[in-house]
Amino acid sequence: MSEYDEPLNESLEDEDGNEDGNEGNKGAELTDAEIQKKARWYAVQVASGCEKRVKITLEQRLQTLDVASRILQVEIPQTPIVKTRKDGSRAPGEEKVFPGYVLIRMALDDDTWQVVKNTPNVINFVGAEQKRAVGQGRGRGHVKPLPLGRSEVQRIFKRAEEKKPEIKVSVAEGDQILVLSGPFKDFEGEVVEVSAERGKLRALLSIFGRGTPVELEFNQVQKQG
Repeated sequence: MSEYDEPLNESLEDEDGNEDGNEGNKGAELTDAEIQKKARWYAVQVASGCEKRVKITLEQRLQTLDVASRILQVEIPQTPIVKTRKDGSRAPGEEKVFPGYVLIRMALDDDTWQVVKNTPNVINFVGAEQKRAVGQGRGRGHVKPLPLGRSEVQRIFKRAEEKKPEIKVSVAEGDQILVLSGPFKDFEGEVVEVSAERGKLRALLSIFGRGTPVELEFNQVQKQG
């Protein structure tokens, strides 16, 4: 018996109203073709900042616990970004589309549920909370995993694939800056506008005792304080 209040042999409906059966403990009896047909994407909430750790650990566990044929993919959708360092230089990087979540394509049954749920730093599946039956004690019920809709999955991965790199900067409107190079070197001022797409910002510099708006490159300034 699984930890669910109800066994996993209930059928689930996708967003189009088509039933997608969960066969309880029968996952090991399915053929590869049946597993591919049954497999759906599920969102799993994990501890903050532990997405990659969960992915690596789970991929190791599914091999050692003999469920690799039923847990097919573990993904962390990410978009490309360009980070601006304190010295103004840029470095490519990636940013998670949904921080705190990992997406898993799997044929859900008691075994695969247990493997995922008992992976360190996993909090729970995203799904519907099942109320405890009368006489089974107090507290919150278990969460019944619900698969993501196919169109939702497509949107998530399309967003990750097509999004153009964003430039992430460490300065924002209202920050105090020091100009490091150019004709206004050593001047101080306040950021009034940031244009990440252009790699520039506009700041009010104190020139001749007056606040003068000046456009600067990210690599020309350093955040103060």
